[in-house]
Amino acid sequence: MRIDILTIFPDFFTRIFATSILQRAVANNLVRLNTVNIRDFAYDKHKIVDDYPYGGGAGMVMKPEPIGRAIVATKAASANPRVIYMSPQGQVLTQQKAVQLSSLEHLIILCGHYEGVDERVSTLYVDEEISIGDFVLTGGELPAAVLVDCVVRLLPGVLGSAESAAQDSFSDGLLEHPHYTRPPEFMGQMVPEILLSGHHGNIARWRRQESLRRTWERRPDLLAKVRLSEADYAFLDRLRRSQERF
Repeated sequence: MRIDILTIFPDFFTRIFATSILQRAVANNLVRLNTVNIRDFAYDKHKIVDDYPYGGGAGMVMKPEPIGRAIVATKAASANPRVIYMSPQGQVLTQQKAVQLSSLEHLIILCGHYEGVDERVSTLYVDEEISIGDFVLTGGELPAAVLVDCVVRLLPGVLGSAESAAQDSFSDGLLEHPHYTRPPEFMGQMVPEILLSGHHGNIARWRRQESLRRTWERRPDLLAKVRLSEADYAFLDRLRRSQERF
């Protein structure tokens, strides 16, 4: 996969791309991560990429010409790139969306700044807008980094085990079950005995139930979107009845 990030702050990504899983993915040629400086595509000698909004108002708007030229030049690197604009008005990023994007060959991620980009950029060049939540940040660089990390870790060979990604929170629509490691006792808190039993069937059942419990307690809204088994419904019914007794 190739990912190009269009930004006016390319140095923002230098350490991020050289850290942890992203760094290993790049080193192993599993992904190619590039930054494109939008200022390099400005017309004037001062590399101006923003201007006052028509109609008045506070803030500045990123100009369409430099962004348009940057996108056109970057799209030439592959046959079928997908252009994504990181915007608080976009579709909220989900694990399912990350899975979809991880199957593509080339992503171009546009980072806005100031009051955002000229609307004609979205109309003419952008395939979809993505948000990382219902809040506003100074620019699109942090959301772009989140999207890159979310997508790259799903690429084959990036994680040590494909099972790691399959068991992540939201992969099956539920929050992930609790995790424990050595030592078996820490400050009086013990690892659940079932995890030490070696009985894989019982462990799998416990993990499923704890995933259901955690989702029911923390994000009950997710349960309406998940395909549940009869055993899942029975377990959730026991949880509800146990709560009603108190």
